[in-house]
Amino acid sequence: MTEAFRVLIADPIHEDGRKLLEACGDLSVDVATGLDEAGLVARIPKYDALIVRSKTRVTAPVIAAGAALKVVGRAGIGVDNIDVPAATERGIVVFNTPDANATTTAELTVAHLLSLSRHLPQADRSVRSGAWTPTKFVGAELAGKTVGIIGFGTIGRLVALRCAGLKMRVLAYDPFVQPDIMAQSAAEPQDLDGLLAASDYVTLHCPMIDKTRNLIDASRIAQMKPGARLINCARGGLVDEAALVDALTRGHLAGAALDVFVQEPPKESPFFALDNVVLTPHLGASTEEAQQAVSVRIAEDIARFLKTGAAETAVNLPRISSEQFGRTRPYQELAHALGRLVGALSDGPISELVVRLFGAVAELDARPITAEALVGVLDKRLAGPVNRVNAAHLARAQGIEFRESHSEHSRDYVSLIEVSAVSNGVTATVAGTLLGGRSPRLVRIDTFDVETVPRGHFLFTRHSDRPGVVGALGSILASEDLNISRMHVGVDGNGGGEAAIALISISSPISDKGLAAVRALPAVDTVVTFEL
Repeated sequence: MTEAFRVLIADPIHEDGRKLLEACGDLSVDVATGLDEAGLVARIPKYDALIVRSKTRVTAPVIAAGAALKVVGRAGIGVDNIDVPAATERGIVVFNTPDANATTTAELTVAHLLSLSRHLPQADRSVRSGAWTPTKFVGAELAGKTVGIIGFGTIGRLVALRCAGLKMRVLAYDPFVQPDIMAQSAAEPQDLDGLLAASDYVTLHCPMIDKTRNLIDASRIAQMKPGARLINCARGGLVDEAALVDALTRGHLAGAALDVFVQEPPKESPFFALDNVVLTPHLGASTEEAQQAVSVRIAEDIARFLKTGAAETAVNLPRISSEQFGRTRPYQELAHALGRLVGALSDGPISELVVRLFGAVAELDARPITAEALVGVLDKRLAGPVNRVNAAHLARAQGIEFRESHSEHSRDYVSLIEVSAVSNGVTATVAGTLLGGRSPRLVRIDTFDVETVPRGHFLFTRHSDRPGVVGALGSILASEDLNISRMHVGVDGNGGGEAAIALISISSPISDKGLAAVRALPAVDTVVTFEL
């Protein structure tokens, strides 16, 4: 008789999730909450699966102690409390439930939308104080108003559909989502400036990454319509809180609703003194239904994985054999670099990605290589974890169609990987190979032959082939105190002589001032910086 898998639940989850696991005849379930790291290290060695929420930290020592541990499940969105790299290194699959509370967060957004429009918290406080002044709380109808949604993932799309049901005009901005995906959710694609200028309500549903930190700052708030209202149920760092306080105090914005803050809980916040802002304590996932949904979803994922090995929604990689890993790893690393490069060269959302394998590499299973190219494209565009397990799912969610092709024949190289991306009707293509079967080399960008190691910080230009361009680039980089470790001026492989490229490996990222200087060179048409 097969021994039952053992599951440890280390944080409270909804009883429906626990009952689902207990109903599986080949799973043994224990509950032990409130364990610190030492307690979990002592307890974990005999368990095959661990389920947590946000309180318990699954650290590297915990993972190292998990001699039998095969899977860790987080009943919630984030995995900040789980050492995912340590788990991946040990071949331990990590699951989360990113979409299980999407409906709840979308509904909270709509609740804030209505609350701001009708001054509900202020009216409630007024009645409780003994006043009866309905004329003081004249509100605004939502029907016919415009709502701008920044970030069009699962939650943004649910908000769009609900606002459309309220007869609102819906605008959406997300640089990585195709317009037809927006149209399916009753939204009109718009650039960020146009959205801010046209919207009566602006609601944020984008990830918190370096590029979105303080996305709504003083300058962006100034672009918003006088009397507009701002809602943030995503992440606190998306909004410059001081700039928002100023706009609310001056009356440029009529109101704001915040469920998230830079510091949580917000202590002695200037928002407390303002009557035109509604504050809630990070309630996005705080409904009975959401708690049940995340618990049941993680229980289902854990049970399915333990029984069948299925890991479609995992946030990292399952274990693969050392032989297979040894054969594919160099090509996967090359494909990742090529995917990241073609993503950097693509201006806007990518609609199609094609991975072509030539020569000896075509004899291998292309799926992990294609998946790693997708990881390279997506990992700088999305906030959540992206890996070979979930890359295809995330790509489809962004409206990216992807395919692969094989050919045993390879011109000039024993093996060659080519990655092409279509963005706004323009195709960018890069190609690379392995020297000696191990060392990656970038060998082509579009029709230009190059030869460089795809690692580190790069400056790329497309420019007219005229004297002085390379010297000017070198002077600008010198003024930026940047060392050049490698430089390659590309030659058009099709024999053209009017255009050229420069691919320069630099010691650290170039500043905005330096980029502006490069763009100002008369011969330069395109400037891109990236890290491989």
